[in-house]
Amino acid sequence: MDNRDDVKIGISNTIRTLRFLHNEMTQKQLAEQIGVTRQTVMAIESNKYSPTLEVAFKIAEVFNLPLDEVFTYRPGK
Repeated sequence: MDNRDDVKIGISNTIRTLRFLHNEMTQKQLAEQIGVTRQTVMAIESNKYSPTLEVAFKIAEVFNLPLDEVFTYRPGK
C-alpha cells in the first residue's frame, strides 16, 4: 500500500543549502556565529533536533532571511 501522507511532520530547514550558498560555510562557522556547538548545528540541520526560537532567529539572521525561509513547519493531521 502506497501511503503518500508520509511527509515528515514537524520542523524542517534549508540550513545545509544556505551554508553552501554562503561561501560553503562550515557547520563550525555557523555554530560560532550563533553561539552553539557544531554538533547542535548538525542535529538541527538533519532535523534530529528542533532549535529554540532564539537559535532559529539567530540562524535566520546569519543568512539575512526571514525565519519562514529557513524553517518550515508541517503540522500533523
